[in-house]
Amino acid sequence: MQWGYLLVAGLFEVIWAVGMKLSHGFSEVFPSIVTIIGTIASYLFLAMALKHLPLATTYAIWTGIGIVGTFFMGIYALHEPITILQGLCVIMIVIGIAGLRLLGH
Repeated sequence: MQWGYLLVAGLFEVIWAVGMKLSHGFSEVFPSIVTIIGTIASYLFLAMALKHLPLATTYAIWTGIGIVGTFFMGIYALHEPITILQGLCVIMIVIGIAGLRLLGH
């Protein structure tokens, strides 16, 4: 269950990051509300996951989910350009996240 909480926390991490971009410096009301709710939800689910998971691994995976998810949302939803090297770097982050999960206790 704690890994599920961590996954949900990471997904809310992506939601608030995209919401912040769309809020244009908190000048747009709906995206600003999404950002605030997403941030609170992300921290709440992270806190629930941390009750049973080690801090170092949990935080690294949480931020990794946020990095990778936000990267792909930037490409697909916001049509941001990327380079092959940027894509390779994100692949390395995914490998690192998988390694942390697979090699954990």
